[in-house]
Amino acid sequence: MKFGLMFTFQLPPNCGIPWNRPYQDMLDCLPLAEDLGYESMFMATHHAKTDGLCPGPLIACAAAAAVTKTMRIGTAVLLVPMYAPLKLAEDIAVLDNLSQGRFVFGGAPGYVAEEFAAHGIPRAQRIGRFEESLDLMITAWTQDEFEFDGKYFQVPPTVMTPKPMQQPHPPIWYGVSATKSLERAAHRKAVQIMSPRHGVDELMHHYAPYESMAAEIGWKIPERPIIRQVFIAKTMAEAEAIAAPAVNHLYREIYGKASAAGDRVLRADDGSIITDYEQVGFENFKDRYIIGDPDFAIESIKRYEKACNPTEMVCWMHMPGITGVDAMGSVELFAQEVMPNFR
Repeated sequence: MKFGLMFTFQLPPNCGIPWNRPYQDMLDCLPLAEDLGYESMFMATHHAKTDGLCPGPLIACAAAAAVTKTMRIGTAVLLVPMYAPLKLAEDIAVLDNLSQGRFVFGGAPGYVAEEFAAHGIPRAQRIGRFEESLDLMITAWTQDEFEFDGKYFQVPPTVMTPKPMQQPHPPIWYGVSATKSLERAAHRKAVQIMSPRHGVDELMHHYAPYESMAAEIGWKIPERPIIRQVFIAKTMAEAEAIAAPAVNHLYREIYGKASAAGDRVLRADDGSIITDYEQVGFENFKDRYIIGDPDFAIESIKRYEKACNPTEMVCWMHMPGITGVDAMGSVELFAQEVMPNFR
């Protein structure tokens, strides 16, 4: 199994950390993490958030590419309907060249109503815009001269250069969970990146239609990456003391509020649906994050190995409000005492 890192640059209210600090923490972390054996780094993104959750992941990816040499750099995931697709194709092509062919394009249609309202995009069009944008982008990446006549986007005869360094284009990963979307991901032969908000049983439920469609079209799925919130310290008590407030913020602000608003269901470990974000607490979601000492992490990852056989675990250690020093302590301890058990 490979391991990577996730960044979002979020800051809880009144934490006293300046907006620039999480970005500097990432730039300080990545060269050391690469030396420690982490093989990827990914950016999550949302829009119209009060905690600074990164709204410009491609810019942050470019900075990450500049301080690394071998890591894959990617989005997990970029909300495609918020972008003009030809411009997005251009920016990704530049980023792929800048990173020497290390970019992974993870995309999703999005689901949070307030984000679509802020950007003037009808939420009801999110699936159609997402799929059509990908069609347009692949056309731009793979044809010398092209035109496009879609439902949402029209491009007269034109050219797009530079082309991506990776041929025919950077890998496309899908961040979706609805059955039809999972089937479309497989039909497009796109890797599915599994969200950290799902427990093991939910992950397996989501893999089923994806794997079924892959088998139907005769496609062998090349990778099975998952994202998990991870924080490791010498003792369980220390890890939970540092990470529990960060996890509470994450699950309330991203997943809990969306579930309460009816945008996307979040289930607690007991299967109950969150209808009020105040229902979210560290204890009722413990099945899906890995927060504890190294032995606990090893046993937890073995459980994921047995259940869903991931090829890569993207570890979200730089969580909201956790200082760069504490996050680096987890990055180093995880590399030294956990990762060797899975090589």
